[in-house]
Amino acid sequence: MSTPTARQRWTGLAVLVLAVTVVALDATVLSLAIPSISETLRPTGTQLLWIGDSYSFVLAGLLVSMGALSDRIGRKRLLLAGSAAFGAASLLAAYAPGPGWLILARALLGVAGATIMPSTLSLIRGLFPDDRERATAIGIWGAAATAGAALGPVVGGALLEHFWWGSVFLMNIPVLVLLLGLGAWLLPESKDPKPGRWDVPSVVLSLAGVIGVVYAVKEAAAHGVGRWDVPVAFLLGAAALTGFVRRQLRLETPLLDVRLFRDRRFTAAVSASLISLVGLSGVIFVVSQYLQLVRGYQPLQAGLAELPAFAGSVVGGLLTARFARRFGARAALTACLLAMGLGVGALGFLQQDTTYLLLAASFLLVGTAEGVVYTLGADLVLGAAPADKAGAASAVSETAYELGTALGIALVGSVVGSIYADGLSVPAGTDPAAAARAGESLGAAVETARGLAPEVAQPLLSSAKEAFVGGMNSAGLLAAVLLVGAAVTAWRLLRGSAGPGAAAEEPAEVSEQVPV
Repeated sequence: MSTPTARQRWTGLAVLVLAVTVVALDATVLSLAIPSISETLRPTGTQLLWIGDSYSFVLAGLLVSMGALSDRIGRKRLLLAGSAAFGAASLLAAYAPGPGWLILARALLGVAGATIMPSTLSLIRGLFPDDRERATAIGIWGAAATAGAALGPVVGGALLEHFWWGSVFLMNIPVLVLLLGLGAWLLPESKDPKPGRWDVPSVVLSLAGVIGVVYAVKEAAAHGVGRWDVPVAFLLGAAALTGFVRRQLRLETPLLDVRLFRDRRFTAAVSASLISLVGLSGVIFVVSQYLQLVRGYQPLQAGLAELPAFAGSVVGGLLTARFARRFGARAALTACLLAMGLGVGALGFLQQDTTYLLLAASFLLVGTAEGVVYTLGADLVLGAAPADKAGAASAVSETAYELGTALGIALVGSVVGSIYADGLSVPAGTDPAAAARAGESLGAAVETARGLAPEVAQPLLSSAKEAFVGGMNSAGLLAAVLLVGAAVTAWRLLRGSAGPGAAAEEPAEVSEQVPV
């Protein structure tokens, strides 16, 4: 591929930013539609979690495979094919007639999204061979990814004020049409000159491993480890992942060069991205319900209430290079993980009538810190990988992002659901069917209360809101502990290391590589 001009590089980046924004936004745009979906499709509590999870589960399970495929058949080609498939799956999701169909449509969106995300980051590697330019480009890309996730509730809220819940999927269509047209025109093609074959057994093992382990975590958090399917799913998933790693070590051209994890920068970046998203995505999933169902916000109002996270993520992504140059990657990454822990931990003290200023400050702190963590992590990953494996390496970074999102919704959502079900007090005389329905989720309790007499509905709602807030408090503290653990891990792994795009120990080492 000939070296692109400056104009081609930055216009190509604009197209890639459009792509990553759509995929990231789709991960969170559904959060505010959960109450409306609960009322319309009447999913069970478990189905509700799978509606939120299936997209990220499948996306995380296929990212490494699709990243390797993009290295083989061409990153531009796979990006455009995935964009077309994403549009088709969006149509299916928008008009899903029942919860099962919606779960399936979200899973298909995950398949399509898996072809888009690693292609965007690996194309940036090809477009920007210069370390300084690439660090700036990744900063913009990272800001778009984190901002897209944070903007999801705002966009979803605006649409839900005027349209039905399916509109949050239809909004993808015009953006994807624009992406297909501009991408075909502006993006250069790139791929691994010696790609080798695409190993299908490795694809199956990685998908089975991710889904098995995450399913076990989700079910254990919700129901404990006493059920037979939890240990079985975990063991099967762990066995599949072990088989995947061993197979990669034997293959001449593996889907994922697992030896990359010998680089401490690579391992630190991946683990930081994974754990930070566990905290962030789980909290967004829960807080979106808290704002609407506990505080009584309208969807748009709730989306705007989460706007500080959007603003912070943009600022954090764009300032990442400055932070890395001034303080070093090690200090910047560790400090931002601790800041996220502080912001998420504040949710452990929210009550039904807590002032919004506390929530806004928490969102702003968490969003800004996440913007830095995600962007710096992506830069460290690309810097540690050889250029011809950019697709597979960037897919690892994206897998951490999406797996963190899936785990966050599963773990935090399940913890909240379990504490909610245990803490709910149903008034005497309530119909057993109505009581069972109210115990599934806060949204189900709100819907059930509408059909009950006021003397029964009011105490049921009060108990449901109190139980939900108690679950949210516990989940916030749990996420904070995970983030503090991630900060300690990153500090230890990055000790004395330095590399492309950022330096881990001495800020002065970054000045020649990371732009202001």
